[in-house]
Amino acid sequence: MTFKHNFKKVLSATAFAAALVVAPAANVSAATNDASSTQQSATATSQDQQASQDQAASQSSAANQSSATVASASSSTSTSSATSTSTVKKTTKKAKKTTKKSKKKTSKKKAVKKVAKKTTKKKATKKAKKTSKKSTKKTTKAATAAVTASADQSQATDQQDDAAKKAAEAAAKKAAAAKKAAAKKAAAAKKAAAKKKAAAKKAAAAKKAAAKKKAAKKSAEKAAKYWIAMRESGGYYTARNGSCYGRYQLLISYLGGDLSKKNQERTADRYVYGRYGSWVNAKRFWLAHNWY
Repeated sequence: MTFKHNFKKVLSATAFAAALVVAPAANVSAATNDASSTQQSATATSQDQQASQDQAASQSSAANQSSATVASASSSTSTSSATSTSTVKKTTKKAKKTTKKSKKKTSKKKAVKKVAKKTTKKKATKKAKKTSKKSTKKTTKAATAAVTASADQSQATDQQDDAAKKAAEAAAKKAAAAKKAAAKKAAAAKKAAAKKKAAAKKAAAAKKAAAKKKAAKKSAEKAAKYWIAMRESGGYYTARNGSCYGRYQLLISYLGGDLSKKNQERTADRYVYGRYGSWVNAKRFWLAHNWY
């Protein structure tokens, strides 16, 4: 009765170990499919490995205990039949075989978990690199766009400044041209006014000179006329010397029968200007010939 009870315990422990061995495989599969739960899977795997080791040790202890129990039962029931002894040996051998298989499976699972962990880590690293590369590319693109926008804005500002500068220069040039034209016009007007004034002044001077000359000539003519009259008649309008008569001692025939003072003056001027051109020339002739 005790042997059967112990055998059932060994079988139950074996089944429990097999169940524990199968359970981590599902966790490994889940860890491989989901990269985000890598750390949780690794922790679960470590716990499963520890549980498997503990279970293997428990199974080994149970097997040893079972062997001890079997030996004890064998010693206590030395009178049992050869069939019971053979069954115990088979059971012990089977338990050892199961333990060995369990250890082998545990080693395989460890290898699978290691490969899965390495694959997961590789995938995570690759994904991180890809994400970093995308982020860097995006950042570079944004920075390039920002630099381009800044350059465009700077260029637009420079163009506006250049346009404003050109407009200011054009306005200044136009104002300078207008000022120059106004100054030129004012200078021309001033020059024209000065020229006109000079011409007027010159004309006035010429007129004054002409008037002065005329006055001097008139005065000279008057003086020469008076000088001849005084030499010819002593200045009397009724003086007579043969066929000559009057203030200027003209031939009576020149007077045409009119012996008036007015006619004597008019006739004397006509005679002198017709023959000598002026009383001054007549005086000069008189001085040379003692008559005119």
